[in-house]
Amino acid sequence: MDKQERRTFTKEFKLDVIQQSYHRENIVELAHELDLRPQLIYKWRAKYRQNPTQSFPGKGVEALTPQEEKMRALQKENAELKMERDILKKAIGIFGKNGG
Repeated sequence: MDKQERRTFTKEFKLDVIQQSYHRENIVELAHELDLRPQLIYKWRAKYRQNPTQSFPGKGVEALTPQEEKMRALQKENAELKMERDILKKAIGIFGKNGG
């Protein structure tokens, strides 16, 4: 059984479809013309309406607010520092046994 390949759409395409959907009376017809599911058009419209500036960032990248971006960067830095600390603890334990 072949798995259907997932299609990806550019931000420009999505924005164009959203624009067209507001000028059409029948979204189902538009979806049929574009070979899309109507639910997908409604989903794109809702996402755009919720946050126009950060919708559709691309490549599966999650749209984050500046505060969320800063929090993610701090969490990453914290994880790296913990890893470095653990490595140093192990090194001290190894060298402490050999030096005494």
